[in-house]
Amino acid sequence: RMVAAVLAGLSLLSLLTCGYLAWGSRRGGAGEAPGNLLAEEPAAGAPRSQPHIIFILADDQGFRDVGYHGSEIRTPTLDKLAAEGVKLENYYVQPMCTPSRSQLITGKYQIHTGLQHSIIRPTQPNCLPLDNVTLPQKLKEVGYSTHMVGKWHLGFYRRECMPTQRGFDSFFGSLLGSGDYYTHFKCDSPGICGYDLYENDNAAWDHDNGIYSTQMYTQKVQQILASHNPRKPIFLYIAYQAVHSPLQAPGRYFEHYRSINNINRRRYAAMLACLDEAINNVTLALRKYGYYENSIIIYSSDNGGQPMAGGSNWPLRGSKGTYWEGGIRAVGFVHSPLLKNKGSVCKELVHITDWFPTLITLAEGQIDEDIQLDGYDVWETISEGRRSPRVDILHNIDPIYTKAKNGSWAAGYGIWNTAIQSAIRVNHWKLLTGNPGYSDWVPPQAFSNAGPNRWHNERVSWSAGKTVWLFNITADPYERVDLSARHPDVVKQLLRRLSQFNKTAVPVRYPPKDPRSNPKLNGGVWGPWFKEDEKKKKSDKSKGANKQKKSKNKKKAN
Repeated sequence: RMVAAVLAGLSLLSLLTCGYLAWGSRRGGAGEAPGNLLAEEPAAGAPRSQPHIIFILADDQGFRDVGYHGSEIRTPTLDKLAAEGVKLENYYVQPMCTPSRSQLITGKYQIHTGLQHSIIRPTQPNCLPLDNVTLPQKLKEVGYSTHMVGKWHLGFYRRECMPTQRGFDSFFGSLLGSGDYYTHFKCDSPGICGYDLYENDNAAWDHDNGIYSTQMYTQKVQQILASHNPRKPIFLYIAYQAVHSPLQAPGRYFEHYRSINNINRRRYAAMLACLDEAINNVTLALRKYGYYENSIIIYSSDNGGQPMAGGSNWPLRGSKGTYWEGGIRAVGFVHSPLLKNKGSVCKELVHITDWFPTLITLAEGQIDEDIQLDGYDVWETISEGRRSPRVDILHNIDPIYTKAKNGSWAAGYGIWNTAIQSAIRVNHWKLLTGNPGYSDWVPPQAFSNAGPNRWHNERVSWSAGKTVWLFNITADPYERVDLSARHPDVVKQLLRRLSQFNKTAVPVRYPPKDPRSNPKLNGGVWGPWFKEDEKKKKSDKSKGANKQKKSKNKKKAN
């Protein structure tokens, strides 16, 4: 009995000691509530805490223009990150710069922000409407440090439109849609030219050292990561200028592509090679400074490639600026140690609006009930391979785009005017109406000496009066077989869905250019030109003048 008592005492002492050591080994330290000690460890693949979010947006990268899609352009970094992460192979964006960026940052379709037509031009008094809550604003609410490096292209005519006023703690990059990669100058039209490189709210003249923008932006990202505390969550939005025109790249990146006879393709290849190296350097910095293990890296192109500027969407149809698959189906993947199904391919439907709710949820943020989003939380779809909550995508409805001459309400069965440019995807079906844009299949031209005539060897001449197209995208991803005549009932269903979406649309924001936007009036810099104070002064003067008139009229009456 005595031996048993001793053994029991030793056993109890051992248990207490082990328990104490186990508690002491947990993260947290003194002052942590005992209840937390009993909490379950996060499941494998789940974030241990708020994850670092790194969103990399390439510009005008074609669907084919990545190694794992069969490109002759080498992209070892992108290939490796995608292979170790989840490739998004049913992923959609918008066909142009501003629309994709606005939907990423708001989680809303263009018809719900008023930006459904074209892009925001440098001289337009226009920007992402100020009443829209942005992704960085929501992340700041839950303790994130938010930084943007690269291309904004969501308007800047007022100071309130600038990135630092829309949720970013810091901004380093360009406000416009394009510009010289070395000098950072942009001419919108003859005589309307200016400098376009900013640090926060001021022109970054100190950084005008002739550094190629892809490399300069990467250096800035490295500086941000080096100076931030990796124990605190960070949202880093890196919107590279590459591979948008003008086609410029440092000489050493041409080394592997001198055999490409097509000069535009050769330059484009060099630009993409430089971009791939830049992303490798960003990834190395994440590892070096302690972010990587709790990070989510998302890579996306903003729209399809432009064949006339070196891009390739083959074998998809169409190009940037169109609603054919080549304009809106994008290169995209997620790379993260937090993924459950690493090394997989996601073929579920995912759209650029989905990042807004997905990332806010991952960051442990709240989505206000009054924010009517068009995006869905797709993290379980990507990470675990579950079905996507998304069954449709409104690619767009643009009521002021050039109307199709032969479009009519009759062609739309009295449900929809087919003169209007629109496109919608519902499950496997995709419907286009109006003028969807340049519709050729452009084969790879990398090793061809042939000129533009050869580029159009699959040009399609549609019969007169054609303003409706229907495709089963799952069975026919290259849009070669129009099924609109064979399935009129499906056409009608999708036209009704378009009509329902259109009832929720807000008016289009596309104002005429403002002469006050000329950089010559702003110290040679593209930047905010609309002064709220001036507007108030004018209104105050007009009010004062009206009061004087009224008093004079009263005197006369007396």
